[in-house]
Amino acid sequence: MIMFAANLVLAIVMASMLAKANLEAILISMCVAFFLTRPLRNSFGPQGYHQRIEKLLGLTGFFLYDLLKSSFKVAYDVLTPTFMAKPRFLAVPLDAQTDAEILLTANLISLTPGSLSLDISEDRKTLLVHVMFVEGSAEEMHQSLKYGMERRVMEALR
Repeated sequence: MIMFAANLVLAIVMASMLAKANLEAILISMCVAFFLTRPLRNSFGPQGYHQRIEKLLGLTGFFLYDLLKSSFKVAYDVLTPTFMAKPRFLAVPLDAQTDAEILLTANLISLTPGSLSLDISEDRKTLLVHVMFVEGSAEEMHQSLKYGMERRVMEALR
């Protein structure tokens, strides 16, 4: 919390030195202040601020890459006469425990074209997912979802 407060104070000071101190200037100043305070991240004891932001950025980058890749795959399948889709229902075992982790994992899977989260089991240990393009075995798809999206969501939220 100390590093976040230092980042915020530094960003406000930098934004106030600019000609226009608007929301855009404060956000840009927050990004610059993040990198300026990064060398001090362990000075005030074990904090998680910089690591958490880096994990959130990693999750965002992974999701955007997955979104683009699957969008092109679905568009190619729709626009070409060949039918490449191999749809399948998958029961993916979950390691996510909290409601936020399960919700974010399921929603990010559903936002990706070609996949849809359908249901969660009563014990909240299994997520039913419909996948449009199955590449390899069901176990490989489980591992892809589990060690791709779910792992990054849990790292970002814990």
